[in-house]
Formats: sequence, structure tokens, C-alpha cells
Amino acid sequence: MDEEMMNMTEAWLRNHRLLYTGATRSPFILSIHDATINFVSFKTWLAQDYLFVRAFVPFVASILIKACKESDDDGDMEIILGGMAALEDEINWFKREATNWGISLSEVVPQQANINYCRFLESLMSPEVEYTVAITAFWATEAVYQESFAHCLGEGSKTPPELKETCARWGNEGFGLYCQSLQRIADRCLRTASEEELKKAEVLFLSVLEHEVEFWNMSMAA
Repeated sequence: MDEEMMNMTEAWLRNHRLLYTGATRSPFILSIHDATINFVSFKTWLAQDYLFVRAFVPFVASILIKACKESDDDGDMEIILGGMAALEDEINWFKREATNWGISLSEVVPQQANINYCRFLESLMSPEVEYTVAITAFWATEAVYQESFAHCLGEGSKTPPELKETCARWGNEGFGLYCQSLQRIADRCLRTASEEELKKAEVLFLSVLEHEVEFWNMSMAA
């Protein structure tokens, strides 16, 4: 496909393939796929991601507010609102899983990679951050999880039975379609964005990938 005809997100995925692959095929994800994972690492990820999701809620809420004020398409609000509604169920799922794995969530202390990622999200909640930039970061965050966990359900995967529900939570087709909806919103906004906004959005896209890599690595370090 000619680069001029390619959507901006597709161009970025192609141009930054190495980093994107690093985020979606991390040693943590590959260890689930290959059934070589140390369950201590999984428990670390589970506990840390619970804290992350709680910080993710106000970030998504801020994007919903930006959509109401800045979006040129009323459909954006419904898509983002649907994602917000799913986060309540997600938090409850983390609580149930923590109980199953013997994790006391009230005693979990955020690790540095988690703190850094949450601070990054908080920086995007500022009213000065354009909707185009924020929705691009939102799409990237969700897309990495979808592609990562979908890999653990794909052909040839040996994912342990204990982790299949976790992988299906983000690797399922429905979540994939949701991520595609976010990508379409981002591409539509990027088509009319200023040169400054485009540069800022690309930088933040790369920042999301870097934070994802650090988050996975943090879990494996356990």
C-alpha cells in the first residue's frame, strides 16, 4: 500500500515495528504462550495491573470529556463510554482473580515501572492535551493488550489452563473489534490534525509502547 494512502496508525505500526513487536511479544507474553511462565511472575503482573487499571479509569474518563467537547463525531462518545463501562467489570475480575491466587490487593505496593506508566497517563489528562493525542494513546494502550493476549490463544499456543481465562479477557474477538473502533477514531482525528499534533501523537504512541515493555519486564523480574 502506498504510504500516502495508508492510515497514520498503520504507518506508525510499520515504521516502528520493532518496538511494537517488543511490546506485544514480550518475554512475559511468550512465556505464557509457551507454558514456561513462572506463576510468581503472573501474580506480580496481576497485582500490579490491578493498580494500573484503577489509574486507567480517570484517564479514560478524561478522554470521554475531551470527546464531548472536541470530537466531530457523536459516535466516539458511545464507544469510549462502552470501554469505561467494561472497566468496572475488569476491576471486579481482578479482585476475584487475586482471591483465587491468594493475593491481598490492599498490601500491593506499586513498582517503579507501574508508577511511571500511571504518571504518564495522568499527564495526558490535562485539558491542554488535545483529544487527537489522547485518543491515540488510548488506542495504543488497548491494542497492545489485545494483540499480546490474542497471541496466547492463537494456533500453536500452549497457554496453561489456569491462564486461559486471563488471555481470553483481552484476546477475544470482541475486544479486538473494540480496539479497531478506537483505531478508526484515532485515524479520523489524525487526518485533520496539525503537524504539531501529529508529532506529539507519534511521540506518545512510542511512549506507550516503551511503558508497556517496561511493565511486562517488571512482571518477569519477579
